[in-house]
Formats: sequence, C-alpha cells, structure tokens
Amino acid sequence: MLSDPDGLETGPLVVAGGPPPTSLGGGRSRAQGGRRAVIISTVSTIVILGVLLGGFFFAPGSAVVRQTFFNLKDARTAFFGDPKIGIFSEGSALLLNIAMFLSAEVLILILAMVIAMVRQLRGPVSFPFRMLAIAYTDFFRGVPLILVIYAIGFGVPALYLAGISYASVFVYGEAALVLSYSAYVSEVYRAGIESVHPSQVAAARSLGLSQWQSMRSVVIPQAVRRVIPPLLNDFISLQKDTALVSVLGVIEVNRAAGIVSSTDFNYTGYTVAALLFLLLTVPLARFTDFLIARDRRRRQAGIARG
Repeated sequence: MLSDPDGLETGPLVVAGGPPPTSLGGGRSRAQGGRRAVIISTVSTIVILGVLLGGFFFAPGSAVVRQTFFNLKDARTAFFGDPKIGIFSEGSALLLNIAMFLSAEVLILILAMVIAMVRQLRGPVSFPFRMLAIAYTDFFRGVPLILVIYAIGFGVPALYLAGISYASVFVYGEAALVLSYSAYVSEVYRAGIESVHPSQVAAARSLGLSQWQSMRSVVIPQAVRRVIPPLLNDFISLQKDTALVSVLGVIEVNRAAGIVSSTDFNYTGYTVAALLFLLLTVPLARFTDFLIARDRRRRQAGIARG
C-alpha cells in the first residue's frame, strides 16, 4: 500500500503495462494445479501398471504363459518366417492384409455412396430402388461377416459360372468385405446427408441448381466432412476383419500365425499377429480422435463467433 502526501492510503502499486497482481497469482496457481495433476496422474498410472505387471509375473503359471505367448525366439521366427519348415512370414503376410484393406476401402466408399444416394430418391418411380437399397442394408448388417465370407467364398465357386466362379480366394474375400461394410458405411453417409439442413437445398435450388446438382455440390461435400470420424472408425474395424478372410485359405497374418502355432505348438505367433494389427489400428484410431477434436473446436469457435 502507498500513501499520498495528505496521509491517505491508496491501492497497491501496479506497474504500467503489466497484468494485475490477481491475474499473476491466478496464473501461478493454475500452473501449479496443472503440474500437480500431471504428477498425480503419472504416479497413479505407474502404480496401476506396477500392480498389473506384478500380478502377472508373480502368478503361479506366469512362467508357462510367458513361454507360450511371449517366447522371443518363436516371435522372431513368426515375424521373419522359416521356409525350411514351412512357416510363412507374418511380416510379409501383413502386406496382404494392407492390400485387402486399401482396395476394399475404395470400393466400399463408392458402393456405399451409391446406396445412400438411392435412399434419398423421391417419387413413385424410384420406390423399387429405395426398397432394394433398404433390403440390402438390412440384410448385410444383420448377417455376420463370417457367414457372408463362407457364402461367397464357397458358394460362388460351386455355381460354376464363367468369369465368376473361377476367381481367387482373395477376390471372394474382398467381395464379402465390400458387400458387408458397404451396408454400414451407407448408413453413415445417409446420416451425414440428412444432417444437412433442408434450407441448404432450398437455397441451392433458388439459384437455379437441379436436385442432383444441389446434392452433388452442396449437400454431399458438407455431409462427407461431418462423417469422416465415424467412417474412420468403420475402417478400423475393416482392418481387423481382414483376418476373417483366412477361413478361405488366404495366407494373411492370422493364417500365418495359425501355421506357426501348429508347427511349433506355441501361441507366440498369435501375439505377434496381434501386435502387427495394433501397429496399424492404433495410429488410425489416434488420427480419428484428432479429427473429432478438431471438428469440436471448429464448432465451438463457430458458436463463439455467433
């Protein structure tokens, strides 16, 4: 506190251009609170992990489990393979999973958009097409993917149709993935399309655009931006479900792990397969979280400006 020449007390000294003392104290307390929260969360994480690891290593059967699922020698053999004893490389087999995932993703995006657009058609002439699209989505969302793979992988070759029944098992597995996931993704598209306010279409039509032009230039771009995070979630599941194609005999990661297990009577090959799938899915999951957070920040910024 300062006093003026008349002996009256004045307020606290404030340096010109600097923040008030209360803001300095508040910023310091927030910084201390943030550091305390980081320390507490770090310690609690270490304690929990320590308890879990301790329970695993001190369990009566820990040595057997570690030898069966986490054998380093078998893990190295599973990843690189050993042609002399008929063991396929899981690292090389992963490339087949990636190729299947990427090619199926492109086809799914196209087919799902067509189905979603058909669901938006209006008028009595388009009624049969709408019913067909609804039946498609209901059927393939209701039937488990593994059954679709069995039906296409073993049923189509049995038809002996020229040009269809003599394809590779990779093609049949790919077709099953596309048919099944297109039903899910089409519903994601449809939700995004219906989330666009009807006034957008009305404004586009008032500018002279046709119904199709309004959908293509106004509605679909907005809808696709809104559904990118859920689309990526579906493709995370697709990446994992490529392993189901192994039932047709495709030598992908899961099949290669099964061959390793049946050869050395050890399950470490499955552990390696799980880690390889994690290397693919975890970065995609974090990227999805990043997109969701960015979209949330944009909407909050828009609300603040409004």
